[in-house]
Amino acid sequence: MVDTGSQITTIDPVLASDLHLKIEGLTGVSGVATQSRSAFTFVDLVEVGRHSVSQFLAIIQDIAELKAADPRIRGILGENFLSHFDLLIDNRQQILCLDESSILAHAIKGDHILLEQPYGPRDDSPFTRPMIVSVRLTTANVAPVLLRLDSGSNAAVLYAVEPRLLRVPVNRAPVLKRVVNGVEQIFAVLPAQDILVGACPVRQVSFVTPMNEVGSGPNPREDGLLPTGAFERVFISYSKNYAALAPWARSGLDR
Repeated sequence: MVDTGSQITTIDPVLASDLHLKIEGLTGVSGVATQSRSAFTFVDLVEVGRHSVSQFLAIIQDIAELKAADPRIRGILGENFLSHFDLLIDNRQQILCLDESSILAHAIKGDHILLEQPYGPRDDSPFTRPMIVSVRLTTANVAPVLLRLDSGSNAAVLYAVEPRLLRVPVNRAPVLKRVVNGVEQIFAVLPAQDILVGACPVRQVSFVTPMNEVGSGPNPREDGLLPTGAFERVFISYSKNYAALAPWARSGLDR
């Protein structure tokens, strides 16, 4: 799975065993209100089409939920691979493009939306800087929030919610559930609202917010996640530090 929201590439333990990868130690791994420790290794070479990156770190972690959705998935391709290229995700055409030549950057039209610094110190983010944009919730009079552009998520997430965004109490809102490390995690579904990313509108986005944590980890460096599936096309220039977003003709996360 291609995941712009994951800083480190992940390899399924069975695949790691097949490749005879050497475990170098343990490291902390954070997710949406989750925290765990996983083994890490160093990979000699990863190739995607004609593009390759050598000698980089990967974690070895069970991905049972992903494999239940599609047993062909053997891992997660994270930013420590993707950040070596300009990246185009075309959701309508179902195409992923990687580019090292700046040709895509010259061809893609649209406003350049500056990628924001995450919360916290500038110099303590390991591996790569997360792809974060400033987002305004147009149906609520609140300050802009920082959301990570996440191709590995199918739901928009706010880690914490101001009371004014709730039209009903959280304990009466619809809920979604998932199981992480054997523990059930519950999310409240917030009323749909419009958002604005730069000058790019996205209509009627239904955010979810976690109701319980699985493990305790560091404070998040952004306010939530915004799936790249909210847009028809997403272009990310890691080297130039901007994103260009094309909305669906009728935007929404139900596409």
